[in-house]
Amino acid sequence: MDGLDHNTALSPLVELLRSSGCSLVVRDRTGEVTTYARPGVRDLMWLLDNAPQRLRGATVADKVIGKAAAGLLVQGGVACVYGEVMSELALPLLDAVGMPHHWGALVPRIVIPQGDTRCPLEQIVASATTAPQVEQLLRDHFAEMRAKAATPSTDI
Repeated sequence: MDGLDHNTALSPLVELLRSSGCSLVVRDRTGEVTTYARPGVRDLMWLLDNAPQRLRGATVADKVIGKAAAGLLVQGGVACVYGEVMSELALPLLDAVGMPHHWGALVPRIVIPQGDTRCPLEQIVASATTAPQVEQLLRDHFAEMRAKAATPSTDI
């Protein structure tokens, strides 16, 4: 796809994304709009686990869509997506399911704000070629992080 056509159904979501300070806007199939503000893909993972019906058939506007977010959007069954910034690495996953996608800026890869190194999430899912693989790699990573956080430190 290409940049956003401001006559589309995405326009109100993009305006809310830009004006509210949130990082994710979801309009579900019933037309209800919700906003989320946690960094990374935390809100997408939460929705997949706790409110998958909000994603199935939804229209979504997100601040940053890299390969990790794209995989979760596909897994959630989102109907259409806009990324204020979208990674070229996200496109094959969205194209594979025919998900219409638009962006404000298309970039070769997502970089962390502190420099030009690749986003850690894109590094985690680099080997994935399908959305289910992306989701599994992220779940494995987050489980590993939770296990590390729960293990008492032996450092003195």
